[in-house]
Amino acid sequence: MKDITKSIKIQTERTQHGEHSTPMFLTSSFTFEDAGHGKALFNNEVEGNIYSRYSNPSVQEFIDKVCMLEGLEVGFATASGMAAVFAGFAAHLESGDHIISSKALFGSAHQIITQILSKWGITHTYLEVSATEEDWNNAVQENTKMLYCETPSNPGLDLVDLEMLGKVAKKHDLIYYIDNCFATPVIQKPAQFGADLIVHSATKFMDGQGRVMGGIIVGTPERMEKVTFFCRHTGPALSPFNAWVLSKSLETLHLRVEKHCENAGKLAEALQGLEGVTKVNYPFLDSHPQSALAKKQMKSGGALVTIDLEGGFERIIRFTKLLTIPSKTSNLGDTRTTITNPNTTTHSKIAQDIKDELGITEGLMRISVGLEDIDDLIADFKQAIQGSK
Repeated sequence: MKDITKSIKIQTERTQHGEHSTPMFLTSSFTFEDAGHGKALFNNEVEGNIYSRYSNPSVQEFIDKVCMLEGLEVGFATASGMAAVFAGFAAHLESGDHIISSKALFGSAHQIITQILSKWGITHTYLEVSATEEDWNNAVQENTKMLYCETPSNPGLDLVDLEMLGKVAKKHDLIYYIDNCFATPVIQKPAQFGADLIVHSATKFMDGQGRVMGGIIVGTPERMEKVTFFCRHTGPALSPFNAWVLSKSLETLHLRVEKHCENAGKLAEALQGLEGVTKVNYPFLDSHPQSALAKKQMKSGGALVTIDLEGGFERIIRFTKLLTIPSKTSNLGDTRTTITNPNTTTHSKIAQDIKDELGITEGLMRISVGLEDIDDLIADFKQAIQGSK
């Protein structure tokens, strides 16, 4: 069966009631047949559920679907995307270790690397998005343990060559860790290029309707063993209710992502060259500096578009007030188009020199293109750009 069929067919085993839609297992704990059964469960002598902080059938169904979509074997679902990102770091890194990362990262990922991991004696090297294979190889130190990146990145839609990074990781025996949230496994599968760990904010496209929060990290059995141990004992578990919502949402992920990408490409093309728009950024536009790489490793350009408006932040305030369709929110991946100014929201705590290098200007707007009629969206953006001059 193809992935789209599996994402619908994978579900918990039917109960004696013969339900068509998978039930929610809203329970904090699970019972034992007797004391001997309980002992066997805790000693991993038999399979079964003990406590929903460890595992839960509703959560496992969601994990199974994402593992299938990403082409990896083991996963752990968390209460938020950043809990999953942090788990991948904390489970594997210890004082004295070093990681190499692309500089183009989500604001909270920057905070973890520069403010939290550094406090524990874990050092890092940031590389430019234009870094070559030689640059990545040269950045490896004796204590380097991990390579980490987002591709496409938040918010600049910068890309890292997944195949190249896989070669570097294999050459130096490093943990290869990828945030695949923006692309989703519908558009690209980093495991095909050797990624050991793949992380998602399930709050975004996996939910797709702005309802629940969640995160997930999947990987090879070898790399996930420490992640699972860390998560089971530190408690960032995803709630069964949220897992049920997310698992049902995955049944429509392929359809939604296809339409998101179609709309995003059309909006990006329509906004190019408009008066007051100094830049439109979208991976599949020929004007994107990495469009060739995008078309090599991505099936489509994704749902995110960025534009730069001239006129400073005062122009941004006028522009956002005039928009009638998009929601002004820092979330993304929704059926509804959302828009935010990263300089003052998601990346407001990032050092100015890094923002300058990443092109996070006063006038940058990150657009998560939704499923509305594209003609309506284009008309709304054009009137807001024109009226905010």
